[in-house]
Amino acid sequence: MENSTLLDIISRMLAENKFSTIKDILREMNIVDIASAISEAEETDQVRIFRLLPKDSSADVFSYLDSDTQQTVINSITNVELHNLIEDMFIDDAVDFLEEVPANVVTRVLSQTSKETREIINKFLRYPDDSAGSIMTCEMAAFHVDSTVDDAIRDLRRTAQDKETVETCYCIDEKRHLIGSIPLRKIIISEPGTVLHDIMMDDQQLISVNTHDDQETVAAVVRKYDLLSVPVVDNENRLVGIITVDDIVDVIQEENTEDFEKMALLLPSEDDYMHTGVFRLTGNRIVWLLILMISATFTGKIIESFEVSLAGIVGLTACIPMLMDTGGNSGNQVSTLIIRGLALGTITPKDYFKVLWKEIRVAVLCGLALGTANLIRMFVLSAVGFSHSDTPVIFVVSLSMLCTIIIAKSIGCSLPILAKLLHLDPALMAGPMITTIVDAVSLLIYFGIATIFINAGMLQMA
Repeated sequence: MENSTLLDIISRMLAENKFSTIKDILREMNIVDIASAISEAEETDQVRIFRLLPKDSSADVFSYLDSDTQQTVINSITNVELHNLIEDMFIDDAVDFLEEVPANVVTRVLSQTSKETREIINKFLRYPDDSAGSIMTCEMAAFHVDSTVDDAIRDLRRTAQDKETVETCYCIDEKRHLIGSIPLRKIIISEPGTVLHDIMMDDQQLISVNTHDDQETVAAVVRKYDLLSVPVVDNENRLVGIITVDDIVDVIQEENTEDFEKMALLLPSEDDYMHTGVFRLTGNRIVWLLILMISATFTGKIIESFEVSLAGIVGLTACIPMLMDTGGNSGNQVSTLIIRGLALGTITPKDYFKVLWKEIRVAVLCGLALGTANLIRMFVLSAVGFSHSDTPVIFVVSLSMLCTIIIAKSIGCSLPILAKLLHLDPALMAGPMITTIVDAVSLLIYFGIATIFINAGMLQMA
């Protein structure tokens, strides 16, 4: 059933005070669909629907609500309800929520939590933004390495409901150092009395991340090893938490969104488009627009410096937009591939010369194809009287196109790798940035070749 239709039904039942029927409907729904329906409801109905949720699912639904709806719920429920809600939430979900709300909401929430929960949340909030520590949860299945499978199963039966996941269990020593990991399936099928040390996968102990590792690094580890969860250790290799694949999916989405924004030379925004104000959107865009506008001064000066010497040559100026567009597009093509390769780890800075050599060969082939096509195009247009370019001008334009494409693709593959070496985001070296640089270079090439032809007496003024 569509959310809008379901929401209409629930809203009508709210108006008729059919609360038991609503509870029955909610009990049969997926928690993600419930959260979506609550977020789309009128503000006056959001809390009423939320209060009708079964106690064992309200915390899960709350974690899927958007930040505005979460604040609406928090501001409307009692302190007792707030205490129960936070205590039922997984720690990582509670931390994610608190990172998005104003300080006064954080103060109220923390004041209603138990001392133990408050200490854990405060510890998580102290980790740097976008670090492994800030997105991990401490609710994992961890056992002493000398325990038996009987001990592990007995403990899981008692505590599994409070764990984020139990698909992978972790082995630790008396000082909580990470020793190895065991799939739950292996624990279940092992003979009673088997010591965990004898069945753990100790080759997995190196697949862990540090609390201060960037979340993008964590995502790369999970993707590389196809993990459902990855253990997080401190500087002394003590197990402090895990990061589950659902959080990694969110990280990948955030990082991809940030890369797209940077490739368009936008300052990244923490909120989605519909929740970002006009002034914030303007601020995110105007900085780079100003930079690009000012940088266009160099392009204008190049044209101005050659304006007198090239004036009167028919067809030369008319080809400037085509050359600039072709050069910019060529640079953008390769920069997009390199930026993505750097993000996925399939390309590293040490591959630079291999990449450059490959792109030069690709550029020569593309340049020859486009240069030849342009040669034929301009001859045909001149023959039918649509253009009045002389033969030398046609050769200047086609040769310039070949050279421009070679230089543009070289720049397009070089700048992202240079940014990586300088510990900058390679996504900055894309789109408008590449186009602006290539525009200036393509003009220098074009006018330089034209000047050579003029000095050789091959181009004549009209």
